[in-house]
Amino acid sequence: MSVAFIICLAVLFGISALGAPIALAMIVSSIAYLGMVGQDLALASEQIMQGLYTSFILLAVPLFIIAANIMNAGTISDRLLNFCVAVVGRFRGGLGHVNVVASLIFSGMSGSAIADAAGIGKIIIEMMTKNGRYPLGFAAAITAASATIGPVIPPSIPMVMYALVSDTSVGYLFLGGITPGFLMGVVLMVMVARIAKKRNFAVEAPTPLRELPKITINAFPALMMPVILLFGIYGGATTPTEAAAVAATYAVLLAAIFYRAISLRGTYTILSDSAKSSAAVGLVIGGALIFNYIVASENIPNMMASMLRSIDLSPIAFLLMVNLILLLLGCILDATTILLVIIPLFLPACRELGIDLVHFGVVVVVNTMIGLITPPYGILLFVINGLTGAPMKEMITEVLPFLFVLILALLIMTLMPDLVLWLPRVFGYLG
Repeated sequence: MSVAFIICLAVLFGISALGAPIALAMIVSSIAYLGMVGQDLALASEQIMQGLYTSFILLAVPLFIIAANIMNAGTISDRLLNFCVAVVGRFRGGLGHVNVVASLIFSGMSGSAIADAAGIGKIIIEMMTKNGRYPLGFAAAITAASATIGPVIPPSIPMVMYALVSDTSVGYLFLGGITPGFLMGVVLMVMVARIAKKRNFAVEAPTPLRELPKITINAFPALMMPVILLFGIYGGATTPTEAAAVAATYAVLLAAIFYRAISLRGTYTILSDSAKSSAAVGLVIGGALIFNYIVASENIPNMMASMLRSIDLSPIAFLLMVNLILLLLGCILDATTILLVIIPLFLPACRELGIDLVHFGVVVVVNTMIGLITPPYGILLFVINGLTGAPMKEMITEVLPFLFVLILALLIMTLMPDLVLWLPRVFGYLG
C-alpha cells in the first residue's frame, strides 16, 4: 500500500467527516491520488464515463426507481394495504403483520428499502398509531425492519450494483433473493407475534368474507407487477434491464389508466423525484468506479486474497468474518458505498476459496440491508424519524428485537447456501 493511497484514504474520510456526500469524497480523493502518482487527472472522468455508459445493466436502476415511485402514488398503496389487512389483519398484533406482508408485496415492485419506508411505511404507521392502538416507537421500528426486505426480493437495485462489480448474473441473483426475503418476513412476523402476545396488543376486527373477492380484485393488477417482471426475465422474453423498462411502463399504465391514481402534474413530480434519485445514485456509482480503479491499481484485492490464503480460512469462517465486518461497517457507511467499494475487495478471496458468487451476493445484500437499521447511521431510522417524528431513542430500543432475528436469518442463509441457491438451480444455474 503506497503513501499516495494512504493519503487518498485520509482525504476520503476527512471530506466525509465534514459532511460532504460520499460520492464527492470518492471523486476528490481519487483525483488527489492521481495527482500524487503523476497520472493524467482526466483519467478520473474517463473511468467514470466509460463505466457508466458501457454498462447496459445500470439502466435498470433509474427504471426501477421510476416504477417504485409510481407504485407508491395515489390509491395503489391503499388498495394493497387493504388486501394485506384482509389477509393477516385478524391476528393479534395484526397491523404489525400487515406491515411485514405489505413490505413483502412492495418488495416485488420497488427494489428500494427507502422507497418502501417512505411510501407505504408512512401510511401503515398512521394506521397503527390511530387511536393509540400501537406505540409510535413500535410502529416505526417494525416499519424500518420490514423495509429491509425490499431490496432482497426482486427487483433489487443493490443486487444490480453487486452484479456490476462481480460480473454475476442479475437473473440468478434475483432468484436467489426470493427465499431469503421470505425467511426475513417469517422471522419478523414471529417476533411481532411474540411482542403482541407479551404486550397484549389489540386484535383487529376480521374483514368479512363477502368483501374479500372485491378487495382481491382491486389489488390484483398491482400484485401482478412482480409476476410480469419475473416471467419476462425467466421466460426468456427480456433481459433484466428490459424487464425494468416493462415494469416502469406497466406501473405508468396501471397508475394513469387502470387506477387513475396520478394526474399529469403528479406524473411530472414523480419523474422529477426519480431523476433526482437516479442522479444521486449515478454520482455514487461514478465515484466508486474511479475509486475501484485506484484500489485495483494498488493490487489490494489480490493482497487481501493472499493474506487470507496464508491464514488458511475455511469458506464458512471467511463468510462469518465478512458478515461481522459488514455489520460493523453498516453502522457507519451506506449500503451503496459498501457494495461498490468494499465488496470488490473480497471477491478475489471468494473465488480463491470456491465460494459461490450468487450465494455471496445475496448474503452481502441482506447484510447491507440490515445495516440500514443499525445505529448510529441506520438511514431507515432517520427517514422514518423525519416522516413521523418518532423519537429516535424509542425507535432504536424497539428495533433491537427485530435486528436480532434478522441477524439470525442472515446466519441461517450464510451457513446454508442451498437455501439461497436451490431456486436459481431449478432455472438452470450450475453453481
